[in-house]
Amino acid sequence: MRSGTQGPPSAKLEMATGIGRRQFIAALASAATLWPPAVRAQQTGRLPQIGFLYPGLSAVAPTRIAALREGLHSIGYGDADRVEILIHASEGDPSKLASLAADLVDRKVEVILAVSPSAVRAAKSATATVPIVANDLESDPIASGFVASLAHPGGDITGVFSDFPDFGMKWLELLKETIPTLSNAVVLWDPATGLVQLDAVKAAGRLLNVKLAVVEIRAMAELTRAFDAAAGQRPDAILILSSPIFGTNAKLVADLTLAHRIPTATLFSEIARAGGLMAYGPDLLGTFRQTGTMVGKVLQGARPADLPVERPTEFETVINLKTAKALGLSLPTSVLLRADEVIE
Repeated sequence: MRSGTQGPPSAKLEMATGIGRRQFIAALASAATLWPPAVRAQQTGRLPQIGFLYPGLSAVAPTRIAALREGLHSIGYGDADRVEILIHASEGDPSKLASLAADLVDRKVEVILAVSPSAVRAAKSATATVPIVANDLESDPIASGFVASLAHPGGDITGVFSDFPDFGMKWLELLKETIPTLSNAVVLWDPATGLVQLDAVKAAGRLLNVKLAVVEIRAMAELTRAFDAAAGQRPDAILILSSPIFGTNAKLVADLTLAHRIPTATLFSEIARAGGLMAYGPDLLGTFRQTGTMVGKVLQGARPADLPVERPTEFETVINLKTAKALGLSLPTSVLLRADEVIE
């Protein structure tokens, strides 16, 4: 006669293996979170989704998306043309970014591409689990608390960051060569981008003996007001710092500079092509190709914590000779020779 009770086969399995069915299911679910995002998406029967969190206008997003797909192609990501990209654009209203980021998290996108410091902050606040790849041309990523270090980000955020302090110096040097009498300028600055750029351009102004006044602008709706305020100070030139407010409104910004007949220098080549005087900075679409490769690596299983932060690799100087003539400026040969593109 046997003593004790006989449990069901599952109980015997539990005793034999040292793990219960519930623990096994939990372990399996935990392991699933370690699968590459693309594989997890396939388990649901759909292609991976990329959340495109954008502070600008949705009308200009397609060119950025095309460059993003080029980046996916460049690393051999097989579904580069088919992967779904959910465009969540705030249309110039920064107050919408938090809800847009939350919606992308609710939709369970595999990765969020956050454009601008405000978008990165909104995405960071919305999730601690969805990988975030930044395209941020304004922030110091370490000082902003986005990453622990450039080589080892250490969290859920990596991306392309550009906080080069020498842009302001190059803009002022180009302007001084063009306008030898340059003595005062107005700086248009979006406080949401932080102080890195502003401090750098102020330092450049002190070195080159150019007096700078600052006009703050916090939303696209303030563009006309900001240019009116800048023009009211009768500056020799306007420096337009990097911000999505300007970068996604190239035509309007250029039109405002022409209407006030004030020479401008900026990071954004699109503004110079649209009618601004000059631009020096990263190739904007090139930064989206870069972030596209990083998004592809995340979809293939890389963790943002292990993907080193990148800097822009392509830069360009664009001079609008047509605008110079309209403003009565004679551009010296030294400036024209430094240009990658001259608009005539």
